[in-house]
Amino acid sequence: MDFIMDVLTLFHDRADFFLNLVFQHLQISLIAILIATILGLLLGIWISEHQKSSNIVIGIVNFIYTIPSISLLGFLIPFSGIGNTTVIIALVVYALLPMVRNTHTGITNINPAIIEAAKGMGSTKMQILWKIKLPLALPTIMSGFRNMVVMTIALTGIASFIGAGGLGVAIYRGITTNNAVMTFAGSLLIALLAFFMDFIFGRLEKALTARRPNAKRKMFVEIASAAVVILLVFAMLFSNIFGKTDKVIHLATKPMTEQMIIGEALKILIEQESDLTVEITEGVGGGTSNIQPAMEKGEFDIYPEYTGTGWNAVLKEKSIYHESMFKELQDKYKEAYDFSWVSGYGFNNTYGIAVAKEIAQAYNIKTYSDLAKYTPQLTFGAEYDFYEREDGYEALQSAYDFNFKETVDLDIGLKYQSIQQGDVDVIVVFTTDGQLNDDRIVVLEDDKNFFPSYMAYNVVRNETLTKYPELKEILDKLENKISDSTMARLNYEVEVNKKEPKQVAKEFLDELGLLKE
Repeated sequence: MDFIMDVLTLFHDRADFFLNLVFQHLQISLIAILIATILGLLLGIWISEHQKSSNIVIGIVNFIYTIPSISLLGFLIPFSGIGNTTVIIALVVYALLPMVRNTHTGITNINPAIIEAAKGMGSTKMQILWKIKLPLALPTIMSGFRNMVVMTIALTGIASFIGAGGLGVAIYRGITTNNAVMTFAGSLLIALLAFFMDFIFGRLEKALTARRPNAKRKMFVEIASAAVVILLVFAMLFSNIFGKTDKVIHLATKPMTEQMIIGEALKILIEQESDLTVEITEGVGGGTSNIQPAMEKGEFDIYPEYTGTGWNAVLKEKSIYHESMFKELQDKYKEAYDFSWVSGYGFNNTYGIAVAKEIAQAYNIKTYSDLAKYTPQLTFGAEYDFYEREDGYEALQSAYDFNFKETVDLDIGLKYQSIQQGDVDVIVVFTTDGQLNDDRIVVLEDDKNFFPSYMAYNVVRNETLTKYPELKEILDKLENKISDSTMARLNYEVEVNKKEPKQVAKEFLDELGLLKE
């Protein structure tokens, strides 16, 4: 009961936030549904009229449908970038199957005698298609259409993984910040939205397939009602297009609590100190691996980054980074990408290794070298990109001779939950994690100083700095203002005390005397 009350309170307190996500979700879903409906109908009609190609086309669509959504997004990103366009393409691909299959099935299952009778009466192919085949196939087509609508609305939840909008933002933010209420609220709204749209199109299906004497009149009433609802939705979706300033800074953050806090703080400062508008793409899945290409394409202007990550993950340098190499890092970024590293925050969010407290005590484990003796008995968990980084799992394994019984891929927001529940024994942590205060885990000593320095800066396109020279001075207001302990405290406020990143950012700026009334 308390949980339900927490959800209702969240809806009440964050109504604008959730309403905006609902509009974004509808916008992405309806565009994909419209495109898939048109393409699916045309393709279904075409293969119905050319039966020899039907098995091939449906086989191809079936094959594409089996590709995991995350894999398809990863494949599309290099071509269409991150954001709504890529998500819409992926949704259209998945939505094609029910439309193509049901259109084909509906048309090909019509009694051949009816078609022969129409031909005998001199009807043309187009007349037979529009006046006989499609009307008779309509119930089957509408069934596929409704399934496609529900599936598309549900699947749109993945949009936030690659920096697009929609209710997946709430789900992903909840997972990242250890906020089960936020996660449930986003999931619930997606389910309600799918139910509502299924109801609307169910009424439309009923009207279109009615066969009663007065069905025509009622059909037009039902269609008009559904059309009005859909038009009103689109009107709300696009009502905010006009009147927007073109002086927009596009800021990206990784799926980490501290990046969400920093992103909100930057937005507040920039909009407070200038006439610029900041649009945040929050919690981009894959972090640097997806944000960096988008920066290169100009989709983003700025994002918080860490020096060691830039050195190894972006520049692909094999050596271990330390801060004496910062000038070299800057020069390489300018030469390769025309980006600048500016306004360092002052904290070093390097990696660490943590183990469950009972394991640390049972084996007297205090250092990474101590841990190495017992890894064949333990399960290791880390976020996805840690296994692929130059300074990640394989390098760590080599340096300390780790040989874990099993490794598990975990979302950043699920690591602490997994070790607390006993699903894993050892996890990778960040030294500014708010949940490091949990007495059920022990952070070990990196006795060989394996992990490089990860000082936090802003990576900014030089084109943006040239266009808006005031931006550098604004960013400098947070230079060296956040220590490791301060960042951990701010993260704790979000992850444990369940405050919103925006609220924590405001309170911190006020604490620094940077927030204007």
